Amino acid sequence: MRWIDDAMTDSPHYILRMTPPAHMSADELLQLDLVGKRTELVRGRLVVQEPAGFGHGAVASNLAREIACFVRERDLGQVLAAETGFKLASAPDTVRAPDVSFVSRSRVPYPAPAGYASLAPDLVVEVLSPSDRPGKVLEKVGDWLTAGTRLVWVVDPMRRQVRVYRADGGETLVESDGVLDGEDVLVGFRCGLGSVMG
Repeated sequence: MRWIDDAMTDSPHYILRMTPPAHMSADELLQLDLVGKRTELVRGRLVVQEPAGFGHGAVASNLAREIACFVRERDLGQVLAAETGFKLASAPDTVRAPDVSFVSRSRVPYPAPAGYASLAPDLVVEVLSPSDRPGKVLEKVGDWLTAGTRLVWVVDPMRRQVRVYRADGGETLVESDGVLDGEDVLVGFRCGLGSVMG
């Protein structure tokens, strides 16, 4: 195995290339043990990142708590913690892992799979890190929406705003004094952005 820098930049995002094979499967990713790293599989290529920083974790945790309380009180489905992988495509495999996700009750797999669920969550929350590049973020949003996610929130803690992407192609910017709305995915969910930014 060898490490190479993605696009030969100083980005902390790396691609681990296995020789052979040229591509990795979701099952191989599940068996991989890279302690202290965050991993995803994008069209068969392993993407490795450093752990998220403190502020990133705090925002993700705040949002997860707000969503989980709302979902639990109404028995709406399952909220999953950061880095839960979802298999979005096969041959080559893509496994993405959002910071927070929600799967509606009728779509929660039962029994729970031993590995990655082969489905796209109804709602995905991605919290940006300072090193995230816009093109990579949009690629990730596209993967979620193409696979069937209905609502994606991309949270930018530095700018204190959230960009909302919808399955129908709609896009909205929520500023720091605005409110996150669950729309038709979490009907009735509303959360002031300021309360989760800390």
